Amino acid sequence: MVVGAGAAGLVAAGFAARSGARVTVLERTRTGGKKIVASGGGRCNVLPSAFRAEQFVSASSSNTIKRILATWPLDEQRRFFEDEVGLHLVLEPETGKLFPASNRAQDVRDGLVDWAVREGATFRFDAHAVDVRPRDGGWTVTLASGQTVEADAVIVATGGLSVPATGSDGAGLRWAKSLGHAMVPTYAALTPLTATPAVHVALSGVSLVSTVTAGEGKKARVATGGFLVTHRGYSGPAVLDVSHRFVVDASTPVAVAWDGAPADVWDERLRAAGTVLAAVRRHLPQRLADALVAESGVAPGTSLAQLRKADRARLVALLAAYRLPVTGHEGYKKAEVTGGGVALSEVDPRTLESRSRPGLFFCGEVLDAFGPIGGYNFLWAWTTGRLAGLGSGKGV
Repeated sequence: MVVGAGAAGLVAAGFAARSGARVTVLERTRTGGKKIVASGGGRCNVLPSAFRAEQFVSASSSNTIKRILATWPLDEQRRFFEDEVGLHLVLEPETGKLFPASNRAQDVRDGLVDWAVREGATFRFDAHAVDVRPRDGGWTVTLASGQTVEADAVIVATGGLSVPATGSDGAGLRWAKSLGHAMVPTYAALTPLTATPAVHVALSGVSLVSTVTAGEGKKARVATGGFLVTHRGYSGPAVLDVSHRFVVDASTPVAVAWDGAPADVWDERLRAAGTVLAAVRRHLPQRLADALVAESGVAPGTSLAQLRKADRARLVALLAAYRLPVTGHEGYKKAEVTGGGVALSEVDPRTLESRSRPGLFFCGEVLDAFGPIGGYNFLWAWTTGRLAGLGSGKGV
């Protein structure tokens, strides 16, 4: 039995059925795969075009993550989606992301459901599982209706706590903890950051590629990508990819290098011809440029040739290492994923079966690992779903 018809659960169901198991999928919503349908602005970034295991965040062993990700190479996953699910994937060159040619996320969800059914899985929608308990030689799943369903094995693919509107309520995490598994404390990851007061509300809508750093020294987390000023704070891939550092420790400094340029580049830019404002506007959106120059206290019409050393240094600091006035975050409501979860040491990395509870498997977001924006978390879901499905064998 598979509990949850999200990304990991759909793949788990199909591969378990392919192995000869009689598979029933219990899904609390009417259609399943709501996060798939909502992802990528309705397009679904199915996979990245390349990845490194080091890009994934976990309190668990990095070697375990490498072992898990190595079980299903990226090129094989792409062939799976194209040849078996029937989705032609197209590379978006500027981002390195792979999307369905139709640009319809619903096609990904529907394609996976159809594939799992062809493999022999049966789906029960509007079947809300509220508890999972061991019984002699197997497992009992209790539904919200009071009905119980028995199975020889259970794959927990219920997701985490992020985007609760899609049906994620952390049930699988609670079950894992109640059954004695070691848990890494959960937290919202890949979530927008906020500022109270919203000192940059006048810049809401400003967007540009930038480099964001959370933390300092060797433990700093750095990401380059889209940066967006919102009416409540800051978002965009570069912010989301480092936001977990602030979520876990609110004393973590968050700084941005506007347009990704380091201090030496900005210093050089401020030594060319023209005025201070003109030089900054050449590289940044006008509203942002105007605001930063005003914050520096340097007269915007100052000639670069006459710019004093101290003023140049102050400008460079604002342009290459601007300390964002972050005071909070949007939490699970807008988080792309959940950090933490079932410690990877609790499962056999070859099958994702619980080491302490035979016949119980975990996959997807309930496990302690997540990757950056760009299809990496679907990659984790597909890979772990397949492992759990194959690992469960005929016991599901």
